[in-house]
Order: sequence, then structure tokens, then C-alpha cells
Amino acid sequence: MFIAAGILTIAIWTYLLLGRGGFWRICQTIASAPVNAAPARIVVIIPARNEADVVGRTIISLLQQAGPHSIHIFLVDDNSTDGTAQVARKAAEFAEKAKMLTIIQGQPLLPGWSGKLWAVQQGIEQASKMSPDFFLLTDADIEHAPDSLSTLVSIAHSGHCDLVSFMVKLHCETLAEKFLIPAFVYFFFKLYPPTQISNPRSTTAGAAGGCILIRPAALSHAGGIEAIRHEVIDDCALATRVKQTGARIWMGPSATTQSIRPYGSFAEIGQMISRSAFNQLHHSSLLLLLSTVGMALTYLLPPVLVLLGHHVLPIALGALAWLLMIVTYIPVLRLYRLNLLWALALPLVAVFYMGATFHSAWKYWTGRGGEWKGRVQDPVGTR
Repeated sequence: MFIAAGILTIAIWTYLLLGRGGFWRICQTIASAPVNAAPARIVVIIPARNEADVVGRTIISLLQQAGPHSIHIFLVDDNSTDGTAQVARKAAEFAEKAKMLTIIQGQPLLPGWSGKLWAVQQGIEQASKMSPDFFLLTDADIEHAPDSLSTLVSIAHSGHCDLVSFMVKLHCETLAEKFLIPAFVYFFFKLYPPTQISNPRSTTAGAAGGCILIRPAALSHAGGIEAIRHEVIDDCALATRVKQTGARIWMGPSATTQSIRPYGSFAEIGQMISRSAFNQLHHSSLLLLLSTVGMALTYLLPPVLVLLGHHVLPIALGALAWLLMIVTYIPVLRLYRLNLLWALALPLVAVFYMGATFHSAWKYWTGRGGEWKGRVQDPVGTR
């Protein structure tokens, strides 16, 4: 039995290493600096709800973009109670570019819409009047590198892409963040390998909602924001609809554009994972069970064979599988400039993620699915 388990885990990790689009080769998909990015009219839409702590830096980073592009920002204040709009306005005044920011007071949430997407829709309606070449959909906690927009536009032009998205570098300073955040990026790319996303022959589609550049015509052909109005994982839902129209899309990590939202504790990160994990499984108890078994076989079986095996061959197979696990995780740790010994913790990280997924299911079953900033975004019966 132990030998069969060892063969199984080697088969799993051989497939992940060689047959999953090279998802772990992050360094090969990091966006490079732009090359002669053509001028473009870009309208930025930022949905914001109680983001006073971070929105100022986001606004300034967007107003200080390098390159020949024309930029205007629409910030949709989604009934904030912390002075988000005032902070954004002061940031634009500090940058001496107040005329490049328009603040929209969000309307009451309509039934059937998630709060974020309803805010984005209101921004799109106003931004469309400016006839832009691109919309940039970004979050209120994203600090953009000076060449961020030029790089996105350059990728769109050179790759003939209608949607280009950065997986921004997430905040990673606390113990909890170092333990869990690189794995979040690792698992995300395992689900959505960038090489498969950019391959027009592959049905895989994905995007990272913190930073999406999209052509207005492509958004319209995909049905607009209204077509995904109820989605919790709205970024990947949008990418899927765009790719289904025959458009080309691209997604990759950025080493310089970053989220400045801190997750100081294990509980905070767990809540972030729980918000969408069960939705990712289409609210299926069977898929929940299968994903748990799959995670256990993939991440827990190798160390179990090494630590509890009684014969040389199963121990050797487990050790080899664990080594392959470490090898695929190291590029993410290098991106986040962390000690490579963190790779040894990946089995424990997997246990945490399994627990968070079960917590996500529990919250859905108890009527609190997708809970975020006081709103239930994934209520029972939406599927």
C-alpha cells in the first residue's frame, strides 16, 4: 500500500511539474518594462467602500504614471463612512492633478448585484462618455508602479490582447502573511496557468481583479459588467466571458505593482480565502470532498510517507515528491524575497487552506457566503 501511495504522489507531482502549463515558472511570466508603448486614452474605475487607509496612495500612484497616456480616474464611493472620498480628493490635490479625478457617489445597491460590481457598473457608465481606448479596473488598495499602465498597454498592443491583467504583489510582511500569502499566489496560478490563459486554443481563462486593463469594445461584446453582476469571483468570470468571444487575454505577475492592504493575522487571511473558496467549487459538497482528498494526496501524502514510512522505496518516493513540491514553490518565494526554507511549510499551509475552504462552505450553508464589508455576496440559492 505504501509503495502504491508513493507511486501515486510521484505521478501527481510529475504532472504538476511538467503538465500544468509550467504554472510555477513565475519568473518567465513577470511583465517586463514597456517598449515604445503607444499613447492611449485610459479611464480608471475604482470601486471603494471604506478605503480611507489606502486609497490616497492608490490615487497618487495612478496620477504619477510615466508615459504618453491620457488618464482620468473615476472613483465610485460605495457609501463609505470613513471619509474615503475626501482622502482621494486630497491625494489628487496633493499631486496637483485634481481635474483628473472624478468622484461618483454610489447609488443604493440593486438586487442581484454584488456591491463591487454595482460600483464598477456606475463607473463604467460615466467613463464610457469619454470614449477611452481602455478601461483600467483596479482596487482602492493597489499602488501602481510608475510604468504600470504603460506596461499593460504595451502588452495589449504587442500581444493583440483585449484584456490584460496583473496579479499584483500582495502585502507580505507579517508572520501570517509570510506563511500564507505566497501560497495564495501559488495556488491561484496552479488553477489559472498564465501560459494557458494566453493560449487562444486553451479554454482556461483568468484575471486578477486588482488590476485589469480591458478594451471597451471587448467588455461590451462580453455582455458588459451586467453579465457578471452576481459573480463573487468576478475577475475570472469576466476573463472567461471575454475569451469566449474569441478575444485574446493575458495575465501575469507584477513584481512592482502591489497591494498595500495588510492582512495582519491568520484569521484575516482565512476570511479572505473563505470569501470565495466554496463559490470556486460551485457550492458542490462533492467537489468539496474531492478537492480535500486531492489536496491531502498532493501536499500531505509526501511528508507522511517520509515521516511514517517503514521501507526504503516508499520513503524515497515520498521524499522525491516532497522535493518536487519544494522546487515548484521556490519561484514564488523568490518573488516575495522570502527565505527558501518557507517551502518546507507548504504541507501545513495546505492544511490551513483546506480548513478555510470548509469554513467557506459553512458560511455559505449558514447564509453568510462571500461576506465582505457587511454584505453577503454569495447567498444560498444563487446557483
